[in-house]
Amino acid sequence: MTKKDKMLGGYISQLYRLGSAFITKELSKFNIGYGQFMFLIELYRHESICQEELAEILHIDKGTTARAIKKLEEHEYVIRVKDTSDRRAYKLSVTDKAKEIEPHIKNILYDWNDKLTSNLNEDEKKMALELMSKIAKNQRICAGKEK
Repeated sequence: MTKKDKMLGGYISQLYRLGSAFITKELSKFNIGYGQFMFLIELYRHESICQEELAEILHIDKGTTARAIKKLEEHEYVIRVKDTSDRRAYKLSVTDKAKEIEPHIKNILYDWNDKLTSNLNEDEKKMALELMSKIAKNQRICAGKEK
């Protein structure tokens, strides 16, 4: 491939913008913005998690994490409680309100995934996932986030 060929980053950027618009539109009925949904998705995976650990898992800085969590708290999707073992830290959990919309949120993501892969066969879908996983890992290694 020459430098004049299309660049992978351009496609990634395009997918990010289109995905952001689609997810933002679909999540708006729940008062959840694109900047908060990834935190909510990760919180569904954990019964209770420290805010700093959540930031590390998502590779997002602490300030951005705090702002996203605050918005989720304002809409009563997340509860933040002081960690009993470390008074400086907070443990985060989803509320019953968040649990009620979990299937809807996941369906939005499944719909986006279906749109991305609609003209791929099963082998191509598997290959695309494997390649994107490797690309993401390469980027985390370059950023010093993984070995």
